[in-house]
Amino acid sequence: MSSDGNERRILGVKFYTGDARGAIERISGGGLLVVPAAPALKDIPLNAAYREALVNADVAITDSGFMVLAWNFIERDSIRRLSGLEYLNELLKQPGVRQPGNTFWIMAGPASAQKNLDWLAEQGIEVPADCVYNAPMYGAKIEDAELLARLEQRRARHVIVTVGGGTQERLGLYLKRQLSYLPAIHCIGAAIAFLSGDQVRIPGWADKLYLGWFFRCLSSPQRYVPRYWSAQQLLPLLWRYRSELPVRR
Repeated sequence: MSSDGNERRILGVKFYTGDARGAIERISGGGLLVVPAAPALKDIPLNAAYREALVNADVAITDSGFMVLAWNFIERDSIRRLSGLEYLNELLKQPGVRQPGNTFWIMAGPASAQKNLDWLAEQGIEVPADCVYNAPMYGAKIEDAELLARLEQRRARHVIVTVGGGTQERLGLYLKRQLSYLPAIHCIGAAIAFLSGDQVRIPGWADKLYLGWFFRCLSSPQRYVPRYWSAQQLLPLLWRYRSELPVRR
């Protein structure tokens, strides 16, 4: 077990194990924050681009309840889970994030964007039209000159990425490397969708009890049951490699 205060190195990725405020403080000066979920994290030996993004992230938070439970059992540790939903709720309280024009939102598509923007407006957060970008379907290699140009023009201090896991981390690393300035890049994925109603709403109590996956599976069994069932592959990886980066396959 590798530990240093509020950090653990798990599968070669440096995870922050403190609370949401601490994570925000760490990333507020700029950098890449990722929220790895177990169904994607299990692919770290196979997906080179995803692996690179996690290893080069400035902050990774312990969103995966399965990873946290497995790690604590294997290592006799007691790290806490910090979910993407908990992190986002705290992030949206920050005055700098709520200030119009200071935050740039990368959405999964027009329909999702509208629901998310409507919900943000209900929370008193105004998002100018030129601070919203509907991401295209990215391929194996991410290149997006239009997005870079928009960000260079706006130079927003916060970039919040709401696209799917496995893609958003690669996009975040692309932005970190290609932009001429370094914003705080928050790859929060579906967290806002759980609040806005774009996906099934997950109550706070369910998130605290590690049951977000269960609500998603109930909402769309064909989509989510196979995804979360596959996450069990993470257990042998943790057992074998623990703090070390798994060998690429």
